Parts: sequence; structure tokens; C-alpha cells
Amino acid sequence: MSSVRQEGKDRIIFVTKEDHATASNAELVEEDPNDPYEERGLILPSGEINWNCPCLGGMASGPCGTEFKEAFSCFHYSKEEVKGSDCLDQFRSMQECMQHYPELYPQEDEKESRDKSSEKDRTSQDSASAETSTSDTEIDSNTTQPNKEDAAES
Repeated sequence: MSSVRQEGKDRIIFVTKEDHATASNAELVEEDPNDPYEERGLILPSGEINWNCPCLGGMASGPCGTEFKEAFSCFHYSKEEVKGSDCLDQFRSMQECMQHYPELYPQEDEKESRDKSSEKDRTSQDSASAETSTSDTEIDSNTTQPNKEDAAES
């Protein structure tokens, strides 16, 4: 015989071996395809865009969310032969908005140049430290070194 006790918000159920031996009578609930809180992909079964999809990376809710939604919706519902070719104005509007927030939406060429400049800084620091260590180990050509043969004879 199982026992149940409540501890705060938790309900603890202890079961016996006999409870486990009998078949479960739990009824599984069919998933509701129209449940707005159910995690889905980018496109819902109805064909609508799921603006809460984590795959959008918060673009739909950022400062340019309205512009993003307009451009993305236009592309998604586009019937043109070259999909989205009728959405240039919406994408231009989104790009203009993003240019007002460079810290949130860095341009690819700016991002690449930042990455390259930091890589150059690291490379120049590495080569500078390598030159320093090499110059420390080099011997001045004006310094007289004992001849190995002379050292062996003494």
C-alpha cells in the first residue's frame, strides 16, 4: 500500500513492490497542437511564424524587433519567384534600424576587423617576445670565445 505526504509545495509518494507489479492506469494527455506555450520550431503547424522561437536569438524582441518581424514575415510569406525579392524595403528598414545600435548589432566587416586587429596584436606580441628571447641567447660577434680545441688541450 502506498503512502502520500505533503512537504511544503512537494507531494511525496512512497510505493511498494506490489504497486509496481500492477499495470499503470495513468492516462496520457494528447498534446494540443494549438497550445501557444508548447515549444515548437520556427514555423508553427498552422504555418505562422513562432516569434518566441529561441532560434531567432531575441531579434523579434530587440529594439529593431518590429522591423525584423516585418522583414522576416515578408520573406516567409513571399510568393515571388526569387523568394523575398519583394521585401527589399523591409530589409533596408531593418538594416537602418540596426545601424542605430552598433553595440547590439555589429556589422560583419566591423566584427571581422576587430577580430583581425586583436589577432594581429597577439601575433605582434608573440613575435616581439620571441625576438627578445632570441636576442638574449645570441652571442655578440665582438666577444671573444675560447676555442674548443684550446680548452681541450688545457
